[in-house]
Amino acid sequence: MADLPIAAVVRIAKKNGAERVGSDAAAALVAKAEVYIASLTKEANRLAQHAGRKTIKEEDVELAAKSA
Repeated sequence: MADLPIAAVVRIAKKNGAERVGSDAAAALVAKAEVYIASLTKEANRLAQHAGRKTIKEEDVELAAKSA
């Protein structure tokens, strides 16, 4: 079961130009978004730990996104 709500992902897709999003496409978007967020979080966490912190900061997320 997906953690991200499908409706939120469909809303984002529509805000970015999609007129309609099929249920299979919405499920695929959710799955890909969750994989991306998990990867981004792991890298941001690694950066925070390298800096001696347990808390992920915005700067960690930004750096992680640049390296992705």
